[in-house]
Amino acid sequence: MSTRQTHREVVPFLLPFTVIFVIFLFFPALYSIYLSFRKASLYSDLTNIFTTMKYVGFQNYIDLLHDRDFLWSLVMTTYYGILVVPPGIFVSLVLAALLSNRLPGHKIFRSAFFLPNVLDLFVVSIVWTAIYAPKLGVLDQLFHALKLPVLFKHGILADPVWALPGIALMVILKDSGFGMILYLAAIQNIPRDVYEAADIDGATAWQKFTKITFPLVKPVTLLLIVTGILRSLMAFPEIYALTQGRPFQEIPNWVPYFAGATLGMTKIAGYYLFEKFYLSYQYGYAAAMSVILLFISLPLSFLSFFALRTEGPSVGEMWRKWRRSRRGISMGNAEGESTSPFGEGLKPGEVG
Repeated sequence: MSTRQTHREVVPFLLPFTVIFVIFLFFPALYSIYLSFRKASLYSDLTNIFTTMKYVGFQNYIDLLHDRDFLWSLVMTTYYGILVVPPGIFVSLVLAALLSNRLPGHKIFRSAFFLPNVLDLFVVSIVWTAIYAPKLGVLDQLFHALKLPVLFKHGILADPVWALPGIALMVILKDSGFGMILYLAAIQNIPRDVYEAADIDGATAWQKFTKITFPLVKPVTLLLIVTGILRSLMAFPEIYALTQGRPFQEIPNWVPYFAGATLGMTKIAGYYLFEKFYLSYQYGYAAAMSVILLFISLPLSFLSFFALRTEGPSVGEMWRKWRRSRRGISMGNAEGESTSPFGEGLKPGEVG
């Protein structure tokens, strides 16, 4: 079959996706970049790009770099990403490692942990408003039932320090099921022979996890880091449903640039973008903000990729190490030490 004939057969299958991609993704992205160089408001004709939208060059970007609220939203977005991404990956990996051992009822637990991921984030956020609500909320009622002091008089979402961590906890519990399924699939694809080689060498469960399981699931970790970064930059439904950028607090004087300002403690970049576009009708300004967020996410994604680009030992390498360890056990060497991949200078059957 010629290459040209192959292309003719493939094109009809790619065409529907290509059309959808160009209309709903590629063109809006280009239009956003175009709009970022214009001053567009509620009274602008967005369908006619040559009429009421005034060209302002890079003025929108310059204004953003001097916008204290925007810079604060980037700070809070960074904090939110730190709260959500690493703990979310950790919880997903731990759940996958536990449920891959086929514990009693593991299928039920898998379904239970994955089920929240099926629900829409806005719906889940509404449910958590009932959990976090002061006095009548589930959390406060639980404290009363256990006769424990209530930690937050006006609810956790009204506390400037704990509001964002409370939202992050909800997101971690909701999304960890998705990462768990990905890790489970990756772990189950690791040949059992590799773990048997580790058992022969006397490796502990921790050594098997750190030297076999974790290196071989790095691609899944990379995927979760990249998607977590993008999700944190554009997070909106949970903030809109739970706090709408509140509570506000005056920033202490020791904080540079923001000292003395009263700012929203949950106003992250995604919600601030919503405010500028849908509430203030500053379409050009909001478009410039989206472009800046795009250029922030790209280098972060590339940095994550290069940080995890080494995929760990391949199955073939682990197999060769296992063969060498078997040879070391059966024949020994001058010092009586094996060539174990799980620790230098270990004797056969000895754990480091």
